[in-house]
Amino acid sequence: MSGKGFSRRALLLGGGALAAAACSPSGPAEPVAESIPPVVPAPPTPADPVTVERVWSAARGSELDLVLITPEGVPAADLPVCLALHGRGSSARTFVDLGLPSMLTEAVRAGMPPFTVAAVDGSNYWVAVDPADDPQRMLTEEVPGWLSRRGLGLRTGGVPSAAMGISMGAFGALRYTRDHRDLRATAAISPALFVGWGDARSRKVFRDRAQWESHEPLLHADDTAPVPIGVWCGTQDPFAGAARRYIQAARPQVSRLAPGGHTDKYWKKTLPDVLRFLGDHLKQ
Repeated sequence: MSGKGFSRRALLLGGGALAAAACSPSGPAEPVAESIPPVVPAPPTPADPVTVERVWSAARGSELDLVLITPEGVPAADLPVCLALHGRGSSARTFVDLGLPSMLTEAVRAGMPPFTVAAVDGSNYWVAVDPADDPQRMLTEEVPGWLSRRGLGLRTGGVPSAAMGISMGAFGALRYTRDHRDLRATAAISPALFVGWGDARSRKVFRDRAQWESHEPLLHADDTAPVPIGVWCGTQDPFAGAARRYIQAARPQVSRLAPGGHTDKYWKKTLPDVLRFLGDHLKQ
C-alpha cells in the first residue's frame, strides 16, 4: 500500500475514533447548568403600629390574615409577642376594629411595658374539626416562623410569650396554653365555654363528644398551670355561668365579672384592663 493511501486510511480511522470518543459515556461530561432556587427575602420588621399581611397556612389549607399591632413610636424588634385569637364569625382584624392599637399605645405611654400583639384568622373553636384544617397546629408550628421571619419574638424563637382571646378565641387561647405552659400569661375574655355536651353539640362545631371533651377548658382547668390566667366576663353574658364555673375550678390569678354582655361594647371597655394584666407579666 502506498504511503498516500496509508495516510488517508489512518486519517479516516482516526476521525472515527475521535467521533466515538465524543459519543462515548466515558468521555468528558457536558457542563450542566444548576437550578438555583430564588432567594425570597424575609419581610421587614413592622415599622407601622398596624400591619396586615396575607400568609399561607399549610395547617389550615388556606391563605389568611396575619395582623401585627405594636405601640406607636416603639420599635417592634425585641418586643415580646402576645398571640390574639378572635371570636366566632369574626377575623384577626377584629382587634383593630375594637380599637386595640390605640389602647395599646395609650397603656404604654402610661407606663405599661410594651409588647406586640399578633392576631391570625382561625375557626372551629380553634380545634381541628377537619384534619385538613388544624388551627392549633398553625399556632404551634407556623406562627413562630411567621413572627421570627419578621424579626419578632426573636428571644423566644418566634414563639409568643402570652396569649389572649375573645369568646371562641378565649376557648382557643386556654386550649393553646395547655400545650405552652411556658407562657407568661393568658387572658380569656367572655370565654365561650360549655358546661355539658348538650350545649357544646348545639354549636355544631365539634366532631363528637369525645373531641369536645378532649379540648373543653372546663374539663381541663388544672392543665394550664403554672401559667397566670386572667378571666373577664360580663354578668349578662350567656356564657357567664360557664365563666363562673371555670373561675371556681381554675382559680385564675385575675377574675373580673362586671355588668355587660357578649358585645363589642363590653370588650372595648374591658380590653385596657386585659392589656395591663398582660403587660405586667411581659416585663423584659
